[in-house]
Amino acid sequence: MVKLSEAEWKVMCLLWDKAPRTMMQITNYFKESTGWTKHTVMTFLKRMEEKGAIHYEDGGRAKLYYPDVKKEEAVLQETEEFLEKVFDGRMGLMLNTMVEKKALSKEEIDELYEILKKAEQEHC
Repeated sequence: MVKLSEAEWKVMCLLWDKAPRTMMQITNYFKESTGWTKHTVMTFLKRMEEKGAIHYEDGGRAKLYYPDVKKEEAVLQETEEFLEKVFDGRMGLMLNTMVEKKALSKEEIDELYEILKKAEQEHC
């Protein structure tokens, strides 16, 4: 899988939301919130292309950028790496930490119950 930086994640989320996009569309989208210039975005796009995260096609006046990594695969990889790094790969330890710190809302707890019920049914 491809390892994405935080900035590259932002670009990928934009491309996952709607592709293709040109370099200028990406730059204009992030200009106000991040201050990224077109040169910054060009650097990100080149690096992401080298990693195999995106590709471009000629679109006449501008290159059109497309994601090559599925969002679900990238999310799973990031989640597994986070769990491994912070909680020794143990989901239970992470959930216990969140419960102890009262970091879960009632809605999130209800959602977790539903997820666990579904997982239990699929494993039986």
